[in-house]
Amino acid sequence: MDYVIPVILSAVALYGLIRKVNIFESFVKGAREGIKTVYVIAPTMIGLLLAVGMVRCSGALDFLTSHLAPFFERLSYPTELLPMAILRPVSGSGATALLTDIYKNFGADSFLSKCASVMAGSTETTFYAVTMYYGSIGIRKIRHTLLSALLADLTAMVMCVVTVSLLM
Repeated sequence: MDYVIPVILSAVALYGLIRKVNIFESFVKGAREGIKTVYVIAPTMIGLLLAVGMVRCSGALDFLTSHLAPFFERLSYPTELLPMAILRPVSGSGATALLTDIYKNFGADSFLSKCASVMAGSTETTFYAVTMYYGSIGIRKIRHTLLSALLADLTAMVMCVVTVSLLM
């Protein structure tokens, strides 16, 4: 396994030599384009990561969860999943931390853990994905994509409870 990357790099270099491609020039050109992409995306990513950090540290997630809980209790939606449902479209690592907390607090085989696992697997870090993919190619009009992706996330967040309820 330690030799996989050197073998792949050697194969690419050998292929370039056979095809008579200036390997170093192609590498430098690709690296230059990569740096331009980072330059375009970096401000948006820094803003997004800062916002996620502020939400997590400020207690805003707990505040929002506590105010939404009565509404979701009436819908028979497990309120323990709310923090993860709110954070998942914004931060994959934050949602994974909440998923781990659910495992620790309720057990890995509990109904809530299974719902949270299905949610983690069937939703997307929507804001991160839109920022990365659209930002890298300069698309600024994202409202239809964002709305569609958030509705898909909402559907997955509801259906994870329905699906686990039917299968348990």
